[in-house]
Amino acid sequence: MSLRRRPAAADMGLGALALGTLALLLTACGIRGTSVPVDAGAAPSRVSCETPSEDRSAHHAGSVPVTVFLVCASQLHTVQRSSRHADAYAADEPLRAARDLLEQLQEQPSAAEAEAGFDTQVREDLEVSGPAEGDPARTLRLSLPPADLPAAALAQVVCTFAGSAASGGERGVLLSGPDREEPVQRYECDARLRDHPKSALISGVPVS
Repeated sequence: MSLRRRPAAADMGLGALALGTLALLLTACGIRGTSVPVDAGAAPSRVSCETPSEDRSAHHAGSVPVTVFLVCASQLHTVQRSSRHADAYAADEPLRAARDLLEQLQEQPSAAEAEAGFDTQVREDLEVSGPAEGDPARTLRLSLPPADLPAAALAQVVCTFAGSAASGGERGVLLSGPDREEPVQRYECDARLRDHPKSALISGVPVS
């Protein structure tokens, strides 16, 4: 008894049917087939990055609310603090305001802030002074060249100073280092800098 071979077209049809059935099952399970590797990105952060409500931001007699930028989940986020040096913000004294804000950045996060994921990269020995002779008005000179700071620390300083009394309310801040020969650069706290603090080291624009 001779066996009759199934036509090749029929084999191809059955193969296509099997593949179609498999694709249907995968779709029903919520899995979409793909022919290329999928990069799901970094694992989601477990920290909240939400500003805690605590006594550091409470308003005491003679104090003034201030906003600083801390690092959380590799990005910058605002944290509300309270400064007892209200007079530094009441008058047009950018340097006094800058020094107070810098001290705020140098403080280690409170227990509640740390639990929410906040951290600071600003060194405790960093200082700020006013403009040198020939600098544009409102220039702030750091005790280290901006390029020598950790990128996140520079981003924190820029975003905390910009838009505050330290910059006269300007969106940008003029920064330089201790060497008077070092050019003054303008930095702005935009969305790119907040989302990618590492870009701080290349975000300055020389002021002519």
